[in-house]
Amino acid sequence: MTANGTHQESYEQGLKVRREVLGAEHVDRSLGNVTEFSRPIQEFVTEYCWGGVWSGDGLERKTRSLLNLAMLTALNRSHELGVHVRGAVNNGVTEKEIQETLMQAAVYVGVPAALESFRVAERILTELRGEG
Repeated sequence: MTANGTHQESYEQGLKVRREVLGAEHVDRSLGNVTEFSRPIQEFVTEYCWGGVWSGDGLERKTRSLLNLAMLTALNRSHELGVHVRGAVNNGVTEKEIQETLMQAAVYVGVPAALESFRVAERILTELRGEG
């Protein structure tokens, strides 16, 4: 039992939020590729990251998205950054806000990491605009 209900309830809430932010197609593809080995991490991410943290009411989803872009830049996690650029757009983040977040990250975590994040973000944004 979690603070907000059962594990199943947290998982279901997480699945709902994960689909809303990242898109059902992405989530269904991720869950469709689950193996017995990877099942525990997918369930953990869905229940705790999405059902616990992302479902909280202390921050707007837009703010959470911007924080993720900065943190993923700091960690130099390009694949996850691309996923979360899409999620940020779904959460109402503008291209200018993405750009400003990555510029802020450049100052605090380093230009090489930010350069890579700019490349990834631009590729995703171009795809989302239907230009790529």
